[in-house]
Amino acid sequence: MHMPMHDPSPPPRIDALLTGKVRPYTRPDSTSAIDKRPAGDRVRIETLGLVGDEQADPRVHGGPDKAVHHYPFDHYAAWREELGGLVAPERLDAPGAFGENLSSTGLTEDDVCLGDRFRIGGAVVEVSQGRQPCWKLSDRIGVADMARRVQASGRTGWYYRVLQPGDVRLGDLVELDARPFPQWNLRRLCALIFERSLDADELRAALELPLVPSWRKLIETRLLRSEVEDWGKRIDGPNRH
Repeated sequence: MHMPMHDPSPPPRIDALLTGKVRPYTRPDSTSAIDKRPAGDRVRIETLGLVGDEQADPRVHGGPDKAVHHYPFDHYAAWREELGGLVAPERLDAPGAFGENLSSTGLTEDDVCLGDRFRIGGAVVEVSQGRQPCWKLSDRIGVADMARRVQASGRTGWYYRVLQPGDVRLGDLVELDARPFPQWNLRRLCALIFERSLDADELRAALELPLVPSWRKLIETRLLRSEVEDWGKRIDGPNRH
């Protein structure tokens, strides 16, 4: 099913720039940089992300295809309502709860397509994939099944690869430069992956996209085996004890 596209007008602006340092985390021997804090009113974005930002495990976080994480502040109200008394309200009052680097309002997974190129200040970035949340997000929010909730909701945010490094300032517009795959907004693509679809036609159509290697392998494996993968390790993580 093709999802409708919406052209945001006027272009959204960057409301927060956030970076994090690797610190000891919630479970034995674990570390994380998911605790992103405001980085001021100007940050340089390089090929591997925002200057000053860190990733604890480069095997699964960071790298050229996950250089920058953008999460819509639009989703925060829905999470506050859905989670109710499960979390302290102030935890979802300001950007950074989801480990994002960039925050804006007016741009969501319905509006963004795989391969979209955006100019943000002096940088040019390209949408490389949706986020696959892991257990560290659950521990960050303090809700045991938060990663599963985020994945099931489609409110995952997305990653950019950096095509042109440059400085980004608070208030900079997120301006669409190119949209090579207008039929493939992230809502459609992430539904295909996260709803564990085995629709062969849709899976084959997705293989025509410039997918990151892990997503291409995932889809090819589903077509080959007619079965979906096990996400338990990523979502549930190591035992707390």
